[in-house]
Amino acid sequence: MALLAKKTHDIKIKRKRTWDDHLLYMLTNVVLVFALVIVAYPILYVVACSFSSGSAINRGEVWVWPVGFNLEGYKLLFSYSAIWTGYKNTIFYTVVCTTCSVITTVMCAYPLSRPNYQGRRGLATLLTLSMMFGAGLIPTYLLYSNLNLTNTRWVIIINGLFGVWNTIIVRTFFQSSIPNELIEAARIDGCTELRTLFQIVLPLSTAVLAVITLYYAVSNWNGYFEHMIYLRDRDLMPLSIIVRDILISASINLEDIQDPELIEKMSGVTDVIKYCTIVVTSGPIIAAYPFVQKYFKKGVMIGSIKG
Repeated sequence: MALLAKKTHDIKIKRKRTWDDHLLYMLTNVVLVFALVIVAYPILYVVACSFSSGSAINRGEVWVWPVGFNLEGYKLLFSYSAIWTGYKNTIFYTVVCTTCSVITTVMCAYPLSRPNYQGRRGLATLLTLSMMFGAGLIPTYLLYSNLNLTNTRWVIIINGLFGVWNTIIVRTFFQSSIPNELIEAARIDGCTELRTLFQIVLPLSTAVLAVITLYYAVSNWNGYFEHMIYLRDRDLMPLSIIVRDILISASINLEDIQDPELIEKMSGVTDVIKYCTIVVTSGPIIAAYPFVQKYFKKGVMIGSIKG
């Protein structure tokens, strides 16, 4: 029987592809290559421009590789002491806010995933309604102001502490991927709910935890509007606000300059700084993506479809 099963398996593997199989694979490869070019080329272009000379950018000579390689844009950008303060604040907000958000999301999603939790349907309904209805910017600002939280790091941490959509994803993952029999066995062995969560459920939920961690990290790294509204102290500003100020200060009214060569040079320097800021602000979070990419299919698909 084992030999027959092996031969049957080999026959299935060696099945010849028909013309429609080849056509399907060819069309799929064409679509994937086209999508790759659309996504990858803008990134390569921005990186190439950040290492190119301003005159080459103005003349449209940069396509994929740097032309007139130089690091002047990065030297000018990092010569601002505020850029390092912005990096420090952004890293702080990303690490602290992401950690707190993941903890609160898991602590809310786990009770909602357990069928013996009283009132979970009502709480789930309230969470869903909060996604459709909100108080708005002005009442929220007045609330934080009355609590004396504005212009502090706490307002950023609390404002992004909880994500309903990510909670739904994690709850659905717990329901569909963690067998109830496993949790019941843990209870029989004397495990508390907290011990069951940390020693049994979370080790089996690496995929979805990696996904929501990246979601929160990207959101916190790119945070801009909330910081601009709630913060006034420059020492508390993240990198995105500092970069905006640098770009504004680098903008020059070229109509006031009479020398054509100077106009071209100043315009080129401004363009190089713009491309450098894109690389500096987006590079670290893009570099982190490949490390959690393998979890996306398992984490997101199981957490969103099987509900």
